[in-house]
Amino acid sequence: MTSKPRVVVLAALPALGFDLLRPRFDVAAGGPRVDSGWLRKHTPGAAGIVADPSIPVGPELMDAAGTSLKVVSNFGVGYDNIDIEAARARGVRATNTPGVLTNATAELAVALMLAAGRRIAEADAMIRGDSWSGSQENILGRELAGATVGLVGFGRIAQRVAALLAPFEVRLLCSSRSSGPVRDAERLALDDLLAESDFVSLHVPLTPETRHLVDANAFAKMKRGAILVNTSRGAVVDTQALIDALRSGRLAAAGLDVYEDEPHVPPGLCDLPNTVLLPHIGSATAATRDAMARLCAENVIAVIDGQEPPAAAGGRSRRIRASTTAGS
Repeated sequence: MTSKPRVVVLAALPALGFDLLRPRFDVAAGGPRVDSGWLRKHTPGAAGIVADPSIPVGPELMDAAGTSLKVVSNFGVGYDNIDIEAARARGVRATNTPGVLTNATAELAVALMLAAGRRIAEADAMIRGDSWSGSQENILGRELAGATVGLVGFGRIAQRVAALLAPFEVRLLCSSRSSGPVRDAERLALDDLLAESDFVSLHVPLTPETRHLVDANAFAKMKRGAILVNTSRGAVVDTQALIDALRSGRLAAAGLDVYEDEPHVPPGLCDLPNTVLLPHIGSATAATRDAMARLCAENVIAVIDGQEPPAAAGGRSRRIRASTTAGS
């Protein structure tokens, strides 16, 4: 009897993903914080690796799997943790889970705009710390309605943010690498967008070109008292420059779901009252995580079966399940 191909899971994959993988494969589940000893034991001979954006998958790990490795399936829309060139050189397909998490992440971006603008975290801390005097004058915030919102990047998630913002009647700006037409937004150069926006929301992938895209020079160009929201990747922002901008008042506030060195969050950020800090929960709804798990598993199944995956990282997807709940 031929043994099943082995799939090594290095991510906190929901049960639905395991339900799809286990009937077909010998699944070794290490979880998201595996040590080197576990990897040395279970990776050799694997046909597939399931990772998430916090787990680097480079030449060393691929070579440890050996020539049997066919696919690295990322449980997430980002795939900057995968060395795409190394995978290509070894004939390994890299896949991800776009589309299905669009709405959940977009909703969180809007939630962070509202929370940072209305100083929700500060107000909550005031109540919990029993320091509310009965006055609201020291906790005045900013309304999102009627503001100018700049979206840096204009892919699926940013476009969904634009749709969600429509009832707020904002002036919507965007900057994008694409030269194609944009709907519902004014396209501006990044510097002009930064100078005109009350809220700046980041929606670009992490690449060598976008690492520290928002640095001290960028903050200097922003409108004084603007609010920054980041649901993309932490390293798109220079963390120390962000801390300095928040301390100086150049930025009124920041709403962050991602950080440069996750899960570590610098004390300099945590100590600032004008921050809303979340533990990378952009896709963390039950419906979205199930949809991601399904797509992640289907990518593995398709590649090992010799078929085109539903969602190739960096390429056009053959098919992506989506719904009004899970995003589109």
